[in-house]
Amino acid sequence: MVAQEFTVDLNKPLVFQVGHLGETYQEWVHQPIVSKEGPRFFESDFWEFLTRTVWWAIPTIWLPVVCWCISMSLRMGHTLPQIALMVGFGIFVWTLLEYILHRFLFHIETKSYWGNTIHYLLHGCHHKHPMDGLRLVFPPAATAVLCILFWNLLKLVATPSTTPALFGGGLLGYVVYDVTHYYLHHGQPTKQVPKSLKKYHLNHHFRIQNKGFGITSAIWDRVFGTLPQTKVAEKTRSFGWKAAE
Repeated sequence: MVAQEFTVDLNKPLVFQVGHLGETYQEWVHQPIVSKEGPRFFESDFWEFLTRTVWWAIPTIWLPVVCWCISMSLRMGHTLPQIALMVGFGIFVWTLLEYILHRFLFHIETKSYWGNTIHYLLHGCHHKHPMDGLRLVFPPAATAVLCILFWNLLKLVATPSTTPALFGGGLLGYVVYDVTHYYLHHGQPTKQVPKSLKKYHLNHHFRIQNKGFGITSAIWDRVFGTLPQTKVAEKTRSFGWKAAE
């Protein structure tokens, strides 16, 4: 009962408020506030600083790591065609990981205090404030922790000489994803492909939030049946139902 009556004060730090919403959190977080000015998350200036990242920090920090990883596999004797295949496979695996994380982790339904709080930090904040330009890309400190995890997991299934190039490919896929994600929110594309991607992603935010999980492409949405219907298809289907009645 208390959770249903709780009201979030947008003028105060949000992170430790949203957990009190309980079962109403999912409805609240999927009602976007369209503003380029994001809310404050924490009282602490230090923790607040860690939640804000300019988009260009992502390629600046991680592309040198990608190059270093690829050079490691080169120095271990792999040819350029072999490197290209490994990097390409790493990018391919990232596209699947991008889809899985977005669909099954970032869109997990929560209702407990800490569940809501963690979800808001992971992805809920982005759906509530989709145009917050300083919280669109993943903070480098958090990425570094995940990189250590994925590097060690990859070492379990790959050889010492292929691990760096495969990891570099996956990391390159991540960089492309994060920069693309920022562009889809704040860029003004003129070419057909980026215009379609932008429309596809904003459709996920503002019309059908439980479909359209791909960011860099819609391929895995097609494979796993989460491709959203177009407005025309929805109208046709709705008309068909009415006619049947």
